[in-house]
Amino acid sequence: MNHSHRHLRSLLAVPLLLTGLAGCGTAAGAPAGAPSVAPPPVASSPAGSPTATPTPTPTPSPTPKSSAEPLAGRTIVIDPGHNPGNVDHPTEINQQVDVGNGQKECDTTGTETDAGYSEAAYTLDVSHRVRDILQGLGAKVVLTQDGDRPWGPCVTERAAIGNAAHADAAISIHGDGGPATGSGFHVIMPALVKAGAADTGPIVEPSHRLGLAVRQSFQAATGEPYADYIAQQGLDTRSDLGGLNLSTVPKVFIECGNMRNAGDAGRMTDPQWRQKAAQGIADGFTAYLTTASG
Repeated sequence: MNHSHRHLRSLLAVPLLLTGLAGCGTAAGAPAGAPSVAPPPVASSPAGSPTATPTPTPTPSPTPKSSAEPLAGRTIVIDPGHNPGNVDHPTEINQQVDVGNGQKECDTTGTETDAGYSEAAYTLDVSHRVRDILQGLGAKVVLTQDGDRPWGPCVTERAAIGNAAHADAAISIHGDGGPATGSGFHVIMPALVKAGAADTGPIVEPSHRLGLAVRQSFQAATGEPYADYIAQQGLDTRSDLGGLNLSTVPKVFIECGNMRNAGDAGRMTDPQWRQKAAQGIADGFTAYLTTASG
């Protein structure tokens, strides 16, 4: 082939090459006939300048607790007061134990209504209801006794169970045996006790906050008034209860009502009211544990 023909073929090849280059700018998978889009211009770095470092991908934040399980990761100890079998073990429960600032009975039988509904039966029933609610909110719940022991445990062991569990909070559930003319509920908080094995210094303040939360929630759920025969505005502080003296975790007692009073007894023997009582106690824990300082 002569030079002029080679030159002509070279000129004819240029448009074909340009057409092929234009096709590289079309996004992969673009529909046939779609206009090609040229890639954005890439800024060139000045000669000798370092290559730009890509911006790192931020680390995702931890997933927050589900609103359905606000107590996930929390441990709560529930102490059902007394034991249905205590009445058959007077020798064992009357033995003296050291509560730091004195000696107390290991445990007692508790009180009962005029109709014979025992405090031990009441506390175990409500404790089961509270446990079920709290577990539904994601909490780990430990009972100090579940009706599976012939008697006790002693008040010293009840405190030790909460301590060993490293509980975020604990409560001992009771029904009072006050004068028949008195009614209402009250919450008992630990006094400052530093004697023997007892040192409530670290738990007095958080236990007070727990007590306030339980008092408010229990009244809201049940409509039960503050006790009119003991305590002040539904709150009492005591230094003679081994379950509080020996606790190293925030803890309170609740006397849900006076079982010797006809009105309170009627409510406390009603399963529907007991469910309200359990809800009030559980709500108190939730309020306490989901605040910034809980």
